[in-house]
Amino acid sequence: MSQSVVSHSAGLGLVDAHGRVADDLRISLTERCNLRCTYCMPAEGLPLAPDDALMTREEIVRLATLAVRDLGVRSIRLTGGEPLLRRDLVEIVAELAPLDVDLSLTTNAVGLASRAQALADAGLERINISLDTLNPTHAQLLSRRSLLPRVLEGIDAAEAAGLTPIKINAVLMPGINDGDDAVELLEWCLGRDFELRFIEQMPLDADRTWDHSTFVTAAKVRELLEDRGVELRPHPAPRDGAPAERFDVFATDGTRRGTIGIIASISEPFCADCRRTRLTAEGTVRHCLFARTETDLLGPLRDGADDAQIAELWRAAMWGKPAAHGIDASFVAPERSMSQIGG
Repeated sequence: MSQSVVSHSAGLGLVDAHGRVADDLRISLTERCNLRCTYCMPAEGLPLAPDDALMTREEIVRLATLAVRDLGVRSIRLTGGEPLLRRDLVEIVAELAPLDVDLSLTTNAVGLASRAQALADAGLERINISLDTLNPTHAQLLSRRSLLPRVLEGIDAAEAAGLTPIKINAVLMPGINDGDDAVELLEWCLGRDFELRFIEQMPLDADRTWDHSTFVTAAKVRELLEDRGVELRPHPAPRDGAPAERFDVFATDGTRRGTIGIIASISEPFCADCRRTRLTAEGTVRHCLFARTETDLLGPLRDGADDAQIAELWRAAMWGKPAAHGIDASFVAPERSMSQIGG
């Protein structure tokens, strides 16, 4: 580590050279997934790291505790791959729950029906669920699996367990679910008091099919909804570093019906106020979702580094975060796909 980095980052939280402070930690628990979504994984899946290369429960808890206690992290989101595929997920949640932090989970909800109550009892506060469409044919086309009924059962179980507010994450893919499906999903979410978040497809698919000229932008989402009579007004609360720009949805009589979010990482980037830091399942820090480099924490931890040394490595990694991700027509995607990085 260079002396200049040490002098700028030592003793601080996860501040970068542009003055941003990362207090939102995303921890990937596994690279495995039981779906093969077209915008993430190839049909045949991806090579997986050996189990002994992944963080154990004890290592996850140690790094998360360090992040909260010493580095100013205020929220932790458990991600994957599919975190429900970790057999020790409930135990991980139970050990993280005592931390002074907002603790949440992102899941595809396959298998959630049998675990939602146990997760809530362990201390999980809320949940984000990936659901791109309610159309069974389109769901199978997008995920390459016929598991929509299990996803819906998982959502019901999460609601019954009190894992609220429930947020539904939907990626719109051109020509598949970017029309009537999107409106149907919105109406369903409004009717159940869920907050739907439309997420732009990102250039993190393993098949490398993402196209800068054809992905469904935030502007297209707003136009789609407005063309179908959905009135959107900017939500009055400050965005405060959140990835989603929120809008209130109003009925024709002026009654507010609920709120949606649009995450426009590509077309309307929010890099200037990004507050996220990420740990992959292999214990490496990524200062940006689209970064092409990572900083290993797990190796030094296993070699006997103390918490202060690990914290300084983490600070240095975040100090080097660029001002913006720089995605344009010439963008070169990172080698890892979304499932390998952690959402």
